[in-house]
Amino acid sequence: MTTKNIVIIVLAALFVLFVIQNTKIVEVRLLFWTVSMSRSLMLLGTLFIGLIGGCFLGRAKIKRNE
Repeated sequence: MTTKNIVIIVLAALFVLFVIQNTKIVEVRLLFWTVSMSRSLMLLGTLFIGLIGGCFLGRAKIKRNE
């Protein structure tokens, strides 16, 4: 096994552990909307929104520096 495969397996195991431990349903409110979802889905959704936002801001900074 390569180091890359071991890292992928460890990250997948941590992800499964995270999902199993965060199954409680939480209520998220934003202005007029209310959504009920599991805590793990909410945190992962927030992570992906942050990653996408960071990607766009990083590209804007690179274009501004050119």
